[in-house]
Amino acid sequence: MLLIPAIDLKDGHCVRLKQGEMDDATVFSEDPGATARHWLDQGARRLHLVDLNGAFAGKPVNEKAIKQIVQAVGDDIPVQLGGGIRDLETIERYLDDGISYVIIGTAAVKNPGFLQDACSAFPGHIIVGLDAKDGKVAVDGWSKLTGHDVVDLALKFEDYGVEGVIYTDIGRDGMLSGVNVEATVRLAQALRIPVIASGGIASMTDIEALCAVEHEGVTGAITGRAIYEGTLDFRAAQARADELAG
Repeated sequence: MLLIPAIDLKDGHCVRLKQGEMDDATVFSEDPGATARHWLDQGARRLHLVDLNGAFAGKPVNEKAIKQIVQAVGDDIPVQLGGGIRDLETIERYLDDGISYVIIGTAAVKNPGFLQDACSAFPGHIIVGLDAKDGKVAVDGWSKLTGHDVVDLALKFEDYGVEGVIYTDIGRDGMLSGVNVEATVRLAQALRIPVIASGGIASMTDIEALCAVEHEGVTGAITGRAIYEGTLDFRAAQARADELAG
């Protein structure tokens, strides 16, 4: 199980939001590069970046901070990035900047043709981010629930050739209320591609619960608030996940 530290970027700073509310942001660091190096030193094997301003603006906003992060970790570990990616030019620019995986969220749901084009143009580099509540997909920074069933949509995107799915239970994200293992497994069982769990990871118990379903196709977990607030020790959690994987 790959544990992936999240670095959420707002106005050039590293922050965490509660349930996607831009006004409810806690600033954890003013130096994105140093934050990235910290997680690398703690044993992270991949980083998860979100351009929060970009997600709301529909175009890249925190590009300078993103470049600082990529420079800080160099070629040591891959970096995946989401937020405000709505066209092929943006994807190409980010990949040229050294980003390994680009995450398409709202745009994939609203404009599936764009996702299909992205998978064709940049095979192996596109991950889809699906945010859901009670099995229904949400878009636009969680502000709108759609009628789309998350499993049906994920199956369609798998056919397009996405590299994996990041599944966020938006009822739990940033709330440290425990991960929705059942919903994550249900999605992973339906797909051949890997599913990365996100939202609500609070403690070692959640890590162990996810490791227990790794064989179902849940290959990674993104953690944010828990590792910044100290309810989860990242290095210890990754060590425990490796131990459980044998």
